[in-house]
Amino acid sequence: MMNLHAPPKPQPLLLQLPSDLALQVTPEQFAVLAAANRDLRLERTATGALIVNPPTGGGSGKRNLSISTQLGVWFEANDTLGEAFDSSTGFKLPNGANRSPDASWVRRDRWEALTLEEQEGFVPLCPDFVVELRSQTDSLKDLREKMQEYMDNGAQLGWLIDPYSKWVEIYRSGKEVQVLDNPSKLSGEVVLPGFTLSLKRIWA
Repeated sequence: MMNLHAPPKPQPLLLQLPSDLALQVTPEQFAVLAAANRDLRLERTATGALIVNPPTGGGSGKRNLSISTQLGVWFEANDTLGEAFDSSTGFKLPNGANRSPDASWVRRDRWEALTLEEQEGFVPLCPDFVVELRSQTDSLKDLREKMQEYMDNGAQLGWLIDPYSKWVEIYRSGKEVQVLDNPSKLSGEVVLPGFTLSLKRIWA
């Protein structure tokens, strides 16, 4: 029988953080926050500052899907080489930061060296390959710093894709950043052999 006098369920409060306010959280606190806010892409810097990334808009969502789909197709045909991940995956980098690239890939031997518990939680390593897709609200400066952080923590290849300017910054381990203006496709090079990302839907 329905209880007509049951108290109403409490409604969640949405916390809006001004851009100049940084909240510091420990790794343990971050894990609890991430578990309680699965609709948000939460990240944590190496110094413990919490970063709240709201859900993307339609434009970024369809571009992200194109990138993940193309990477996924290549992965399914080359699954012995490693594991591919979408934007919901969190990685704990060697410097202590918690990051969630828009797309990423980890070499098979590195993935299998992890315990099952490590594979199921925040993956305690930096991916070999990362993609960051700029949205309208993303700071280019922050994205470039994040890309450099990936490289400093062990990434071998990274793409920073700006669909608004139609250019790509390519990050390679130990090399200068290369900027491509309006490329039609990108190569996975020796890191992801045979992988080619078509940018047709990214630029559309």
